[in-house]
Amino acid sequence: MIRDTSAQDRLVEVKPNPRRRLILVGAGVFVLALLAWLAPRASRLFSASESVSSSRLAFATVERGPFVRDIAAEGKVVAAVSPTLYATSGGAVTLKVHAGDTVKKDQVLATIVSPELTNKLAQEQSNADAMEVEYQRAQIDARKKRGELQKAYDNAQIDATAAERDLERNQKAFDKGAVPSMAVDRARDELQKTKIALQHAKADLGMDNASLSFDIQAKKLAHERQLLLVKDLQRQVDDLNVKSPVDGQVGQLFIAERATVAKDAQLLSVIDLSALQVEMQVPESFARDLGIGMAGEISGNGHTWKGLVSAISPEVVNGQVAARLRFDGDTPKQLRQNQRLSVRVLLDKRDDVLTVQRGSFVDESGGSYAYLVRDGLAKKTPIRVGASSIDKVEILDGLKAGDRIVISGTDSFKGATTVAISN
Repeated sequence: MIRDTSAQDRLVEVKPNPRRRLILVGAGVFVLALLAWLAPRASRLFSASESVSSSRLAFATVERGPFVRDIAAEGKVVAAVSPTLYATSGGAVTLKVHAGDTVKKDQVLATIVSPELTNKLAQEQSNADAMEVEYQRAQIDARKKRGELQKAYDNAQIDATAAERDLERNQKAFDKGAVPSMAVDRARDELQKTKIALQHAKADLGMDNASLSFDIQAKKLAHERQLLLVKDLQRQVDDLNVKSPVDGQVGQLFIAERATVAKDAQLLSVIDLSALQVEMQVPESFARDLGIGMAGEISGNGHTWKGLVSAISPEVVNGQVAARLRFDGDTPKQLRQNQRLSVRVLLDKRDDVLTVQRGSFVDESGGSYAYLVRDGLAKKTPIRVGASSIDKVEILDGLKAGDRIVISGTDSFKGATTVAISN
């Protein structure tokens, strides 16, 4: 038989260790406390359909206080009056100024040489002189003709008077038997003839006088019409000297020196620096609340000036609407064209309004709900929003002062009703 080692085994007595027992008891208590502390969080975590890290979100607290609706944007200085001058006729252009030169109203900025227009003016002026001579000749001829007709009428009157006296003499002589009745009849016929001649002379005088007046009037009107044509051509020739319409500064030159241009070609622009405005771009969502005459502030160069909205564009370009502000008072002298300035337009101001910082939640939900944060959970809560400004939005219903909501990053919630927010 094979011998075992049982004879070599011996019982070892284990002495109790109080320190080790204490460590085990402490570890058990710690585990139980940890489970008790994590139990509510675990229950909330299991109740949420999504879990999102707080680092991906932005939060804001609902507050009650003053609410100011304004539009703040960057604007640029533009000239309210900035006319562009054009060539009134084709020809060679000689520039009298350079870009940036200060000019006065009616100062000649450029001249255009147009032989065609100059020759046409000379021709029409010659025609006007000829028509004036014709008009004067017609007046002389009319006076001469009137004199002849008046002479014929006067002679007819004399003949009629002589015929009357002759008839009287013959009638008296016939009554005394000195002449036969034939002489009386002949005198009566002669009187009748002179009366008829007088009537015709009078009619000719009136008719021819009207005809002569009409002919003179026609020549006068033709002469005046020709003078108007000459006047218009003279204006066109005068416009060959391109003058500044305002006091200001030469802006951009569109042509080179001695260039030959066609009619209506751009020559140069003039900037009226005494009537500057500030142009700004307003988001389409705020443009509907903007109105002409609203007060604003314009700041730059360490100064702030009051302004008024003077114009609003009727069209939307790239989601923005152009608006202009004019200075309420004298235009600052130190400003320059296209200079950048800060613009702020006050739309509305109210006290004791419930507001929260503006965020993407307004656009994502249309202002119909927000995620209210409590005890690490974000719950989808129906709300109603009112007016909005650049940085704040008015809360009409659904939230109260002190509530904390998620204002940005809710796109990661995927529309969940409850979302757990982890640190």
